[in-house]
Amino acid sequence: MSFLIWPGAVISLVGVIGLVWCIVLAGKARKAQLDKTAMTARLQKLVAMNMGALALSAIGLMMVVIGILLG
Repeated sequence: MSFLIWPGAVISLVGVIGLVWCIVLAGKARKAQLDKTAMTARLQKLVAMNMGALALSAIGLMMVVIGILLG
């Protein structure tokens, strides 16, 4: 099952890059000093993106672990 390891690692890496991107966007939003409603709207979009990146990273990690256990 080694064919699961490398794609899983790539998917996990894409998820981690997405998490870092969310951190960068949140820092930019904080430096923009927006009012409360605009900041809330921007952070709500970031939360959705953050959860998607976290899920993608977890799926990739599960693929790696399954590939190691079955290989």
